[in-house]
Amino acid sequence: MRKTPIVVLALLAIVGTLAVVIVVRSMSGDIKIALPQIGPACTVQADGEVTLDTVQMANAATITAVGIRRGMPERAVVVALATALQESKLENREDGDRDSIGLFQQRPSQGWGTADKIKDPRYAADKFYTALKKVKGWDKMRVTDAAQRVQRSAYPNAYEKWADESAVLARALTGRATGAVACTVTGAPALRGAAAAAALMNGLRLDWGKGLSKPAAAQAAGVTVAVTDKSTGWRYAHWLVSHAKDTGLERVRFADLEWYAPDGKWQPVTADAGVDERKVIAQVFS
Repeated sequence: MRKTPIVVLALLAIVGTLAVVIVVRSMSGDIKIALPQIGPACTVQADGEVTLDTVQMANAATITAVGIRRGMPERAVVVALATALQESKLENREDGDRDSIGLFQQRPSQGWGTADKIKDPRYAADKFYTALKKVKGWDKMRVTDAAQRVQRSAYPNAYEKWADESAVLARALTGRATGAVACTVTGAPALRGAAAAAALMNGLRLDWGKGLSKPAAAQAAGVTVAVTDKSTGWRYAHWLVSHAKDTGLERVRFADLEWYAPDGKWQPVTADAGVDERKVIAQVFS
């Protein structure tokens, strides 16, 4: 069947977009990668740039939070993120090679747990970190070698191509960068009011558990998390923005910056809003 001009133009546009990404990456010293996106994009800037869709961003934030909660160093987060990027493109897949499923394409038949458990991103990340911790000297290995010791992939060197991108994500999500995760969320909110605040609170508890520096408080208008330092504050602020799409989050304010969902950017707070480095304030759509 002969293709219509619209289809041909669409295909050319896709090819052209991919070509631009390749040229920018080869000619620039900065890290810049655009993974396949569905819906609004998130941009992470922390000594390099990575773009993800909102699903990928939320999964990256959860993987990072689980690692921090377990007391794993940032290097472990880098290995985990590189592994998930290679195995699933940070998507919680229900299909894969043989019985592989989830973010890390773990296999029930190989002792990773039941299919239902592996499909829980928090469980999958926790199992990955447990296995990584058992690898002697993993922290001194290349990213791909450490990942391979856990995954035992047929492509042992494939993880290394994600090492730089994973380092950018880890710097931002562990709180070592300021206002580094910016997601644009448009359209009708997934949730509003008390339901949105409850979803945020539930997500915080599931991902961070006792890792929360201080108890978080939920109100009908949102969630407030008390923090002891700026790095911890940015961990939570970036986590909140990463999970904005499915929770009805409208604004996040920390220190002297505020993120607003439709804009997708961090901007200086207004003079009357004040600056507070002791708490992260998340406001949901009413």
